[in-house]
Amino acid sequence: MKDLTVGKPGRVLLAYSLPLFGSIIFQQLYNIADSFVAGHFISTEALAAVGNSSEITLIFIAIAFGCNIGTSVVTANLFGQKEMKQVHTCVTTALIFCGILGVLLSAVGMLTSEWMLTLLDTPVETMKDSVAYIQIYLMSYVFLMLYQVATGIFSALGDSKTPFCFLAVSSITNIFVDILFVRDFHMGVPGVAWATFLCQSISGIVAVVFVLKKVHEVVGGEKCPLFSGVLLKKMLIIAIPSAIQQSFISVGNILVQRVINGFGTACMGGYTAAIKLNNMFVTSVTALGNGMSNYTSQNLGAGKYDRIRQGTYACLLLGIIYCAIYIVIARFGTQYLVLLFMNADEAQSVLDYTQRISYAYAYGTPLLLGVNVFRLSIQGMGYSRLSLISGLLEMIARTAVGIWGVPQFGFAAACLASPLAWALADCFLIPAYYGCLNARRRQAARVRKELPTE
Repeated sequence: MKDLTVGKPGRVLLAYSLPLFGSIIFQQLYNIADSFVAGHFISTEALAAVGNSSEITLIFIAIAFGCNIGTSVVTANLFGQKEMKQVHTCVTTALIFCGILGVLLSAVGMLTSEWMLTLLDTPVETMKDSVAYIQIYLMSYVFLMLYQVATGIFSALGDSKTPFCFLAVSSITNIFVDILFVRDFHMGVPGVAWATFLCQSISGIVAVVFVLKKVHEVVGGEKCPLFSGVLLKKMLIIAIPSAIQQSFISVGNILVQRVINGFGTACMGGYTAAIKLNNMFVTSVTALGNGMSNYTSQNLGAGKYDRIRQGTYACLLLGIIYCAIYIVIARFGTQYLVLLFMNADEAQSVLDYTQRISYAYAYGTPLLLGVNVFRLSIQGMGYSRLSLISGLLEMIARTAVGIWGVPQFGFAAACLASPLAWALADCFLIPAYYGCLNARRRQAARVRKELPTE
């Protein structure tokens, strides 16, 4: 465990966020491994099917991420207040609720997968593989849900290294199992999905076992209630807006994917390769946001408001350095990195699509940095409904690009959909962040004023 309420903010956040960076990268390795194996050992159509399916699975991942945020914010706040018995109850409540929710959502997703893919205008030649991938993937969704909750708890307690170790082992194993199922067992796209199912399930079970052990060590031998409706309500107040906000983003991405599908299989393959590559880098910025969420929540519980602001500025500085590195890699390395997903001849046919998307994402990354840091800080302060508005703004921007921009300007507009969405969200989030911080200061001042003096 690590107390994020002491020490120099920049150093504390750097040390805390580095394992989160690693965790995000290894999380992306799951999808990158799937696309790598599909593109190299099956076909470009298989690569397109995996990428097309991923846009649907992102909606379910958004819900799991919302539960992660809700659990981690409430747990971190209780930890900052040193309410250890409530920390234990919060953890068991989250695991019980999310386990049940995961099973229900898995069933709904499997029953509606073909319908959702039809809404995407999925080409006939990729429909069968896309349906198979989604349905097998969702069989392990409950374990993904539990894993996300467990990692949120570890992060709330200041331990970002343990989930990193779990994910590193699981992701690397997934690569080898992917290759085994597809190259040696000739299972095609379903083999890619079964590999993810196997590794994701094991990592979810192991994470839950370790988090229960960790929480037991924190509390000691004291008896604590296993379930609390009050704590569940607190978590849901944060989790539901966060999940909806993430779902808005996913729906916006789905609308863009639907437009991309209209350009044909080659464009789909190039788009998939670019998104997989850029997600590896772009979502690493999310690690800074996740770090800020728990950092903010712990310091909020401890009443250290100036420290929250200092941490935000330090986090933005770290992110700007990362963005500069990413721009250089995208500008000069995309033509080589695309070979991760296909052979040289196939890469040449889609390279123009891949490069144009990669450049747009890379130069827009500073905008995404602001979105993640300010949004997750706001959530850490308990104002999830405001972050919901930012997600809605992102969806509106992507929808406008899909409906109006692409018919007017073609593929170039699709490349700019996400950067424009991030810019619009920043316009709302930056002033909202300062408003929330000042509101929490005033609230604390009122409480101190009302306390009886001795």
